[in-house]
Amino acid sequence: MTSDARTLPTGFGRLWTAQTVSSLGDGVSRAALPLLALTLTRDPLALAVVAAAGTLPWLLFGVLGGALVDRWDRRRTMWVTDAARAVLLGIPAAAAVLDVLTIPLLAIVAFLLGLGGLFFDTAATAYLPDLLGRQPALLQRANARLRGAQTAMSGFAGPPVGSALLALGRAVPLLADAVSFALSALLVRSLPAVPRPVPQVRESLLRQARAGASYVLRDRLLLGLALRPAVGNVAFLAVETVLALFAHDRLGIDTYGFGLLLTAEATGGLLGAGIASRLGRRLGTGTALTCTAALEGLAILGLAAAPNPYVAGLALAVCGAGMGATMVLGPSLRQTIVPAHLMGRVASTSRMLAMCAAPLGAFLGGWLATAYDVRTPLYAAAGLLLAMTAVTATMTSNRRVEAALRGSSDPESPATHSRPAQVTDAVMTA
Repeated sequence: MTSDARTLPTGFGRLWTAQTVSSLGDGVSRAALPLLALTLTRDPLALAVVAAAGTLPWLLFGVLGGALVDRWDRRRTMWVTDAARAVLLGIPAAAAVLDVLTIPLLAIVAFLLGLGGLFFDTAATAYLPDLLGRQPALLQRANARLRGAQTAMSGFAGPPVGSALLALGRAVPLLADAVSFALSALLVRSLPAVPRPVPQVRESLLRQARAGASYVLRDRLLLGLALRPAVGNVAFLAVETVLALFAHDRLGIDTYGFGLLLTAEATGGLLGAGIASRLGRRLGTGTALTCTAALEGLAILGLAAAPNPYVAGLALAVCGAGMGATMVLGPSLRQTIVPAHLMGRVASTSRMLAMCAAPLGAFLGGWLATAYDVRTPLYAAAGLLLAMTAVTATMTSNRRVEAALRGSSDPESPATHSRPAQVTDAVMTA
C-alpha cells in the first residue's frame, strides 16, 4: 500500500471523499427528517418515534451486524449498503411528491437508514486498518481527517443545507441525500480490494456475535476504550436534553445564539481531531486519552457554572476539542490492536454499548432538571465524566497500550488470536 508511514495511500483519498459526501447527505437528512415529520404532525410522541427509529438498529442488531460484517467482503458491504440507501430514499421522495407521505413511512425509512449506517460504519471501521496496513501513525492521521470531514459536513454544512432544500420542496432534501449515497457507493466501489481475514472455525452467527462481545468485555484495554463513549453518552445526553432550556433560562440565549453555541462545540471538535495525533505522540496514547477525558469533565463543569454565554461557548468548545481528540485516538488504537477477523464485531459491540447508554442519559437529564434545577444535570454529567476518567485511567494506561501494540505486531503473541482470555492475560501481565 505504502512504504512511507507518513503517506496515506491513494485509496484513502477516495474513501475520505466518499465519507465526506455521505456525511453531507447525513447532515441534510438529519435536519430534513424531523422537519418533514413536523409538517405531518405536532404530536411529540410521533416526532419522538421518528427520532428514535434511527437508533434502534444499533440496539437490536449491533453485535449481530458486526458478526455479519466479519463474514462479508467489507468493501462490497459498504458500496452495496450506500446504493441500497440511495434507492430507499427514493420511496419517501416519491411519497412526498404524491402527497402520501406519513409518519409511519418516515419512521420505517429512518430505521432502515440507521440499519444501513450500522453496516456501512462497521465495515468502514474494519476496512480502514487493512487499507493502511495497521500502522498506528497512519490510522491516527486517517481518522483525524475522516472525523474532521464528518464534523464539518454533518455538523456545519449539512443541517442548514437540508433546511434550505426543504424550502424548495419536501422531496428535494431526500433526493439530495439519495444522490450523496449514490456518489459514495460509486467511489467506494472503486476502492482497492484488501485481503479478506483468514476464516476462523465455522460457527453459528449467534456464537460469533457472542465471541465478539466477549472479546471486548474480557479485555481490560478494549473494555476501557468502550466504557468511555458509553459513560460519556450518558453524560452528554443528560447535558443535551436540557441544554436549550439552560441556554434560554440561565444564559438568556435566543434561538440564533443557541445555534452559535452548538457551532462552538463543533469548532472545538475540529480542533481536537486535528491535534489528536500530536497529543498521542507527545503524551502517549493512554495518557492522552486520560487527559482528553478529564478535559471533557472539567469543561462540562465550567459549562454548569457559566455566568454568561461567552464562558458557556468556551466551555463547549473545550469539551468538543476533548471529544474530537478522543474519537481519533480511541478508534485508531482499537483498529491497530484488534485482529482483522474480529474487527467488525469489536467495533459494533463498542458502538452498541455507547448507543444503549444514550437513552439513560436523556432520562437522567430530564429527571434531574425536573426534580432539582436545570443546572443539576450539568453538574451530574461533569461528576460522571470525571469519575469515569478515574476508573478507566489504569485500564487504558500507556503501559497497557504499549503491551497491546507489541502483541499486535508479534504474530506469535496471543493478541493475534481469537481467544479473549489469552489477550486479557497478555495485556494484564505486561
